[in-house]
This record gives sequence, C-alpha cells and structure tokens, in this order.
Amino acid sequence: MRIDILTVLPDLLQSPFNHSIVKRAKDKGIVEIYVHDLRDFSDDKHRRVDDEPFGGVAGMVMRIEPIDKAISFLKSQRTYDEIIYTSPDGQRFNQKIANTLSCAQNLLILCGHYKGIDHRVRESLITKEISIGDYVLTGGELAAAVMVDAVVRLIPGSISDETSALTDSFQDNLLAPPVYTRPAEYKGMKVPEILLSGHQAKIEAWLHDQAIKRTQDLRPDLF
Repeated sequence: MRIDILTVLPDLLQSPFNHSIVKRAKDKGIVEIYVHDLRDFSDDKHRRVDDEPFGGVAGMVMRIEPIDKAISFLKSQRTYDEIIYTSPDGQRFNQKIANTLSCAQNLLILCGHYKGIDHRVRESLITKEISIGDYVLTGGELAAAVMVDAVVRLIPGSISDETSALTDSFQDNLLAPPVYTRPAEYKGMKVPEILLSGHQAKIEAWLHDQAIKRTQDLRPDLF
C-alpha cells in the first residue's frame, strides 16, 4: 500500500509514522507513506496556500489552486482508490471504514486546516470525507495520523500475530472482553478461573459473553 498525505504542517506527521507498528510496516515494505508540503505547490512568492473567504466569514480558507496542482501531480503518477479529506463534517471514522481502506492499493489524504478548504475542492476532487469525531482540531494532521495507524495495522504482515487485529474491539461490533496476564493473583485480586482452566471452548464462550456484556453496559449504541 502507498499513502500520500497533503498538509501545510509536514513536520507534525514525522513522529506518528516513525514508531511502533507503522514504522515496522514501513521497514518491511508493507506500506509506503509520503508526506507532501502543500506549500510546494503554491504560486505565491511567500508560499501561502490560504486567503480570506468571500462573504465576510471569519477565518482563512485553503485555496483551490495549490490543492488542485498537488492532487493533479500525484494522480498523474498513479491511480488512487480514495482521495480523502479530513473534515469535522465528514463520515464518522470507524473500524468498518478502516477495514475497507486497508484493502486499498493507493490512498491520498488531504489534511484540512484554517477555516477549511474551498468548497469546489470537495465537490470536484475529493472522493471521501472522513471525521474522527464531533470536535474541531487545529488541522487534519492528527486525524490523518489516526486513520493511517488504524488502517496500516490491519494490513497482513504489519502485526506479527495477525489474529490479534481480528479480535480487537469493534471488529464484530462488540467491545473486546477483559484481558489478564501473570500473576494469576495479585493483592487478593484473582484472574477468573475459567481462563486458567485450559478448556478452550469454554474460554471462548466466556470471552464472547463478556464482550456482549461490556458492549451492553458501555456502548449499547453498537447493538
């Protein structure tokens, strides 16, 4: 998989992609991640990519020209499965979307900033708008990092134990069951006996029941 990211703050994305699972996936050649400075596509001598909005609205708006040039340049080199815009009014990001995007070959993510982008970009160049929650960030860079992390860990080979990703929360619309490790008893707190029984079928049934119970208690909206 290849992921290209357009941003006005490229340095902000260096750390998230150079640690843990994402870094290992890059080192294995499973994923390529390229961060592009949108200012490189500006025709302004000061490399500005924003301007005042029409209509007297407060704030600044990302201009259509540099965005169009950047996307056109990248599209001239490859075909993208999705061109994604990180927006607070986009489709809510969830595990199902992450699963779908993990099957793509090429993804392009445009990070929103300022008051937003010229709406003509959204109408003509973007194929999918995604939000990571009902709140506003300074820019879409952190949202892009969240999406990339969630997607990359699902690509086969990114995690050494691939079944681990398949049992994460939300994969089956349930929260994950509680997990325990050694010691079996600590300060009077004991691990449930069923997990120590060695009876795998009963353990799996217990885990499934616990997942249902936790989801009912904590996220009944998932049912």
